[in-house]
Amino acid sequence: MKNILRVSLQTKILVLIIALILFVIILLTAISSYLEYKETRKQMKQLALQTAKMVSYMPTVKEALRSDHPSPEIQGVAERVRDEVNAATVIIANRNGVIYSYPDPDMIGKQMESDDNYKALVLGGYYNTETKGRLGKAIRGKAPIFVDYETYRKLEGVVSVGFLQKEIRSAIVQKILKSSLFALFVLAVGIIGGILLAKNIKKETLGLEPYEIASLYRERNAILSSVKEGILAIDEHGLITMLNKSAQNILGLSKDAVRKPIRELVPETEMLKLLETGAPESNREMFFKEKVLIVNRTPVIKNERIVGVVSSFRDKTEIQDMIDTLSEVRKYSEDLRAQTHEFTNKLYVLSGLLQLGQYTEAINMIQKESNVHSQQNRILFDQIHDAKVQAILLGKLSKASEKKIDFNIDSNSSLDPLPPHVKISQLITIIGNLIDNAFEAVQGQEQGEVGFFTIDMGDDIVIEISDNGPGVPKEAIEHLFDKGFSSKGGNNRGYGLANVRKTVRELNGTIDFFNSKEGGAIFTTYIPKANAYYTNGFDQK
Repeated sequence: MKNILRVSLQTKILVLIIALILFVIILLTAISSYLEYKETRKQMKQLALQTAKMVSYMPTVKEALRSDHPSPEIQGVAERVRDEVNAATVIIANRNGVIYSYPDPDMIGKQMESDDNYKALVLGGYYNTETKGRLGKAIRGKAPIFVDYETYRKLEGVVSVGFLQKEIRSAIVQKILKSSLFALFVLAVGIIGGILLAKNIKKETLGLEPYEIASLYRERNAILSSVKEGILAIDEHGLITMLNKSAQNILGLSKDAVRKPIRELVPETEMLKLLETGAPESNREMFFKEKVLIVNRTPVIKNERIVGVVSSFRDKTEIQDMIDTLSEVRKYSEDLRAQTHEFTNKLYVLSGLLQLGQYTEAINMIQKESNVHSQQNRILFDQIHDAKVQAILLGKLSKASEKKIDFNIDSNSSLDPLPPHVKISQLITIIGNLIDNAFEAVQGQEQGEVGFFTIDMGDDIVIEISDNGPGVPKEAIEHLFDKGFSSKGGNNRGYGLANVRKTVRELNGTIDFFNSKEGGAIFTTYIPKANAYYTNGFDQK
């Protein structure tokens, strides 16, 4: 029922405009009518009094009053004056109130019924009165008539000029009727303007009714509150227009940030660039207050013009934690597989030696393996004290043994627990990829050797991986760290070193490489112990 009774926004606007225009027209008409009535009354009073004075000054009237029968002459003068000023009555009477002129000839010679001539006949005053006569209520102007004789001046009569009030009102009504035509024109223009305004508002609101807009607004707030991603929007002037709760938490902002310049609150953002380019961006990394954010940016376009930008972002820390967990599980799985495979082979060899009665050979093999593992484990556990690096190297030792590669951890290596900002996924990317590349470089050689050295003296963590392979070809040096480039050829290659460089840059570090004179390549990374997000380059030698 509520939906049926809802009135559209267009109808509401139109009705409101028509009602407002009608109210204004009626109000203005009433005010103007009142003012017109007051002004017309004032003018009529002035005209009545001036006409009465004029008639009282006329020599013809004065001379007629000296005669014994003045009525015929005075009646003619009075009627001419009445026609000229369009008065209802022009009455001339003597000092005794006997009428000499009247619109109705039958009244001539009779006594005036009005008793408002006292001031004129006794005091000789000029004034206006409002009284009701034979023709109705009228506004009258009174003027005494003074006749000059040879030796004296005498008051001989009175002139009364009257305008009926009903005629005044009729004249005002006629003016109002004429002005109502203009009012109707204004009303028509208002209706047309209201229709155009309603259509424009309808267009601006995308054809939605107010209750639909309110519903969308509530739904939008609910959606923004439920989304874990931060959402932030700016207008074409770079002012923040909207940010949800997640955005406030991630960026450390408050609700007061709305309508403030984004450049002041989030100077690292590139949303302002999109106001110029209009090119959407997806899965871009942004460093903000020691956080790595994954950012998507989309321009808001209206009538082929960019009017704002919306950005959604999430903290990479959560994704990084998941990657770290998956990397650890995968790493441990690979380590177990490699160790299982290697020790299975060795157990087969031992079993064969024992079955053949080669006990001395079996004992020597056990002692040799024990010595190798004892030496490597001493360096690994006594000099390298970071558990993440230990786990990675243990896996690589097993993998090297499986591939028949001599993997040596330099006895001069020394490493304290790494700073918390260096994640295991980053270590796996850097150390794992460089060691795997070294394994591939020496794969198939009669005596393949790979070396690992690390030290953290000073402000940097130094990690060096070397091999005795053929080295990096000169033509490949320029593109060595390019994504998708590989000197070995094949599909799905060329990502390891690109990822290494990217991760080193995230840690504000550098990576060097050069070909050794004895053969093989040496890769050295320098990672600052301080936690600083800054994109740096890499050096080539």
